[in-house]
Amino acid sequence: MFLKKITFLISFLLISIVSTAQTNTFLYEGRVEKLSDNKIVLIGTASSVAFNFTGNECSISLQSVDSWEHHNYVSLVLDGKYIGKLKIEKGAVQSFPIKITSNKKVHTLEVYKTTEAHSGGILFAGTTAKLTSINAKKKKKIEFIGDSITCGAASDPSDVPCDKGEYFDHHNGYYAYGPVLSRTIGVDYLMSSVSGIGMYRNWNDENKDEAIMPDVYENLYLTKDNSKPKYDFAFQPDIISIALGTNDFSGGDGKKERLPFNADKYVSNYISFIKMLYKHNPNAQIVITNSPMINGKNAIVFEECLNQVKAAFATDKTHKPIVIFKFKPMTPKGCSGHPDVSDHKVLANEYGPFLKKLLNEK
Repeated sequence: MFLKKITFLISFLLISIVSTAQTNTFLYEGRVEKLSDNKIVLIGTASSVAFNFTGNECSISLQSVDSWEHHNYVSLVLDGKYIGKLKIEKGAVQSFPIKITSNKKVHTLEVYKTTEAHSGGILFAGTTAKLTSINAKKKKKIEFIGDSITCGAASDPSDVPCDKGEYFDHHNGYYAYGPVLSRTIGVDYLMSSVSGIGMYRNWNDENKDEAIMPDVYENLYLTKDNSKPKYDFAFQPDIISIALGTNDFSGGDGKKERLPFNADKYVSNYISFIKMLYKHNPNAQIVITNSPMINGKNAIVFEECLNQVKAAFATDKTHKPIVIFKFKPMTPKGCSGHPDVSDHKVLANEYGPFLKKLLNEK
């Protein structure tokens, strides 16, 4: 009986050690869906998987997964150095060898989804590398909620020129302002952003055919598809940054019906959305921003709307006071009127010190 107990105890300890090793093998960040056998789907902009390994051999298995079969992209960072974008052709799982150039004993590979949630998921199906443990460092956290600007959409024509290819060929979420400033000030980040989306209407839709951000935020995949899992809100950010309004103010494509901007709807939806955020993230400091793309009279109306949203929570003693940040106006240099990678660095340099100071005040 005594031997049985010892054997059971040893077995239990071994199982515990194995389980711990497995959970420390890969580090996942962002909006991802965890599957079995260490497989995951990278969903949101700049969602990522990272792992440590020894030796000079490493390949990763990836697949572009979507109801509409098409290619997709990830960005790779090896031993802290950005080594470029990787195109994943449509079809079956593909293996990609990673060239190792340094003599380090332990290497770190980070795989970031370059495209946004609406470009379809990317399945990370494993690696041939000899894995060692990886542990997350405890950092403060920021969530970035926004539209194509926040996505880093149309920002990088280095592989495919602006007038060629698909819309998502020019994405580079790794170099969007949120991830850039987060790396600079040393925080973890979560991207909840969708191109063309707004607070009460989208770029070319009056909330008739397309979902707005308040409709999709609670879904892991940022869609209204109820077959997809809900987001679990485990991230619990210290700060939530909201940059929505560029598309609400947009005139659309000039062909589809477009009504004048409705400030009451925008403010009302914004207030309701913040209440939803507080329900899931009660301790978060919320920062609401203008848009570097909105100028003239619209910029004045935009600022008035943000002031109304802030004022609506002025007597709220349960949560931290809402803060407004104003980006400087910008003439973007990217594709289809979007900021390019260098523009995103400018935005990050503007916004990063503000958020860092806010975090240090907490």
